[in-house]
Amino acid sequence: MPKEKRLVRRARKNKPIRQVAAIPYRLTVDGAVEVLLVTSNTTRRFIVPKGWPMKSKTGREAAAQEAFEEAGVMGEASEKPFGAYAYWKRLSGSFVKVNVKVFLMPVDEVLADWEEQGKRARAWLSPADASTLIDEPELAALVLSLADNPPAPPAKAKPRKAKPAAKPKPKREKTVEPKS
Repeated sequence: MPKEKRLVRRARKNKPIRQVAAIPYRLTVDGAVEVLLVTSNTTRRFIVPKGWPMKSKTGREAAAQEAFEEAGVMGEASEKPFGAYAYWKRLSGSFVKVNVKVFLMPVDEVLADWEEQGKRARAWLSPADASTLIDEPELAALVLSLADNPPAPPAKAKPRKAKPAAKPKPKREKTVEPKS
């Protein structure tokens, strides 16, 4: 709830509310593009992985992290945004407009098990099919543009940016020495 209150306050002050997103994609053997969509947590609509900017990460790193967490894919997001779109985020008592920077992300690895697997479904689709399932017109247009202008195959030598979250360290119990 505190995050919702902050978002509403920012919106009332006409301050922009920003998110970052990744369009995970792969090239088939015949060179066709497939994009990965996931379902949203609440409405179960098909969307691209997206989330809030992270203080310790650049926009592209945060987008790759969201793709890792929400879709279970790994890769390095493009250095520059591929585009942007806006949507109305549903809160408990209102809606706020959110501006989203979108980064392309060639997928290097698809994980069988991932963090939000129980919350989301994922689907590999052609850009044309994916665009028909996406409700946000600007995002649908960005995805559809990949059909006409497929990205060049990514270089394989670059290290991945998205990494699994570190496992929490076990808590140590304090031992209390009896007083003598």
